[in-house]
Amino acid sequence: MKNFNTTTSAASRLRLLFLIALMAMLAACSSIRFTYNHGDTVLYWWLNNYLDFDSDQSGFVKRDIDNLFQWHRKTQLKDYVQLLQTGQRQLAGNLTAADLHANYDQVRARTELLAFKALPELADLARTVKPEQITQMEKKFAKNNDDFRKKFMKGDLEEQQKARFKKSMEQFDLWFGRFSSEQEAQLRKASDARALNNEIWLDERVRRQKRIVAVLRKVQQEKLAKDATITQLHGLVRELFDRMDAPERKAFFDAYEEQTIQMILTAVKIATPVQKANAQKRMAGWIDDFNVLATQPQT
Repeated sequence: MKNFNTTTSAASRLRLLFLIALMAMLAACSSIRFTYNHGDTVLYWWLNNYLDFDSDQSGFVKRDIDNLFQWHRKTQLKDYVQLLQTGQRQLAGNLTAADLHANYDQVRARTELLAFKALPELADLARTVKPEQITQMEKKFAKNNDDFRKKFMKGDLEEQQKARFKKSMEQFDLWFGRFSSEQEAQLRKASDARALNNEIWLDERVRRQKRIVAVLRKVQQEKLAKDATITQLHGLVRELFDRMDAPERKAFFDAYEEQTIQMILTAVKIATPVQKANAQKRMAGWIDDFNVLATQPQT
């Protein structure tokens, strides 16, 4: 249950490479089965926006994405079914903050597994990246950062809180259906109680981007062998996943997580039986989709 309401913060924390983009894409879509079956194409397009592949890269990247999807389909989707079934039971019972913490840990563990699984393929790609492609990636990062500033750093505190609340409500409405104005007022209060420092989020984005670029430049300039490249990427992935535990930021991120959990609990507490039924129905649909996908061959 936690991941659907922490999409913005989780993506800000863990948007590492195309793997996290895939998970965000699936979470936002109403028909996982359709999206997953076309995810390899979307994933390739997303990566290509950053690096503008040449013809040689295009061929093996498509192959590696296909192999990753086949592995994920065969080994991970049934596990996701179990997570959703746990969420259904929690929603039908007495959902607690401890439940949400445990759910987040489970989601993070599976995201890490996916990232580390792809390291050999990412190493193959990293070893072929050219200086001009790194420059292209830097330009894409800069554009993304400008978009972030426009969406979340425009105006005063009230405007920034409003923009963040709007993003949260998109996720709540996706799961529960429309909330009444009275319910939205309670959720807005819980949302505004969360720590807000978009400068920190932006700084983390920039730090992450610089580290990715630095590793790619090291691999390219030193012409690292595959094993050495995997070692560099492993350290990068580990660092980016653990960044929120850095001493200078841990207090802020811990507080934000706790306050977001309280917002989720508020949403569940004030949801009507019909709204909870909507959430149960959505989870049931996703369970059905994952069960079908797990038994289908990659198309």
